[in-house]
Amino acid sequence: RGALGDCLVKYFKGKNFKVTSIDLKENEQADVNIALGDTESVEKQAELISEKIQASLNGESVEAILNVAGGWAGGKANDKDFIKNSDLMLKQSVHSTLIAASLASKFLKENGLLTLAGAAAALNPTPGMIGYGAAKAATIHIGKSLAAADSGMPKGSSVLTIAPIMLDTPMNRKFMPKADTSTWTPLEYIAELFYKWVNDPSSRPDNGSVVKLTTTNANTELSFH
Repeated sequence: RGALGDCLVKYFKGKNFKVTSIDLKENEQADVNIALGDTESVEKQAELISEKIQASLNGESVEAILNVAGGWAGGKANDKDFIKNSDLMLKQSVHSTLIAASLASKFLKENGLLTLAGAAAALNPTPGMIGYGAAKAATIHIGKSLAAADSGMPKGSSVLTIAPIMLDTPMNRKFMPKADTSTWTPLEYIAELFYKWVNDPSSRPDNGSVVKLTTTNANTELSFH
């Protein structure tokens, strides 16, 4: 239900997909909504989601699970809110990634697609935002691990972790009004990229790839890590 998730719901609905939205609040454009309480444990969240998806699918499998949950909070080790912010980052990025992985093991079809939300910053040290960097680095590690043999993923499935530098979202524009937005990656670009990967498995990067998105002069290029 964040900016990127909202964009994906609209885009895939426009391509005649049945779309389920999973978040803390509902997306009125989705076919199925699973709204979670943010005080529930990750275990309880996973159980609830699994039960509701199972009920809505009637034994079918899904083409793709697109996890774009995240958020940002800074924090050096000596900052007052370091532990609090780091805990929030782990919940938003790592917990959602683990839940997505569990769902993919149960509901993703063979040759299906699981995408995860990493960050380019996590490819290097992040001393000013340690919790954020740790959460995104963990997400990247989980993606690579899921792509390895005997991870529990369906046969032929692909796990790809995107690593954007900066996304062009309303919130980022609000808090960085003077930034050069020609270096920000448009949300629609990611929606189109995901659609191509879902629709044409041969277009996907190698399973387990971390896909860095670099936008220059409003032109986005991919590199693989």
